Amino acid sequence: MAKRGDEKTRRRNSTTGTVRTVRYGECLKNQAAHIGGMAVDGCNEFMASVGERKGIELECAACHCDQSFHRRIVEYEVVSECSSSPSNGK
Repeated sequence: MAKRGDEKTRRRNSTTGTVRTVRYGECLKNQAAHIGGMAVDGCNEFMASVGERKGIELECAACHCDQSFHRRIVEYEVVSECSSSPSNGK
């Protein structure tokens, strides 16, 4: 079973030495748009559904909305592969 925050995609770019992590936060779908209002359901983070149907992993298990309604959060991390030992001034 998926836990909150497990729906991350990590990609490494070997030319720049960065790792890009993508996760999906709170649901932004306006549940009251059909009556001219604004109301979100309160789903705080995307959790992929587990099932047999094709494409089901793009549906949130908590709010049943498509992944595209959730805020996309992209984080970059600089990765260094320096193999030299640290100098201690001796």
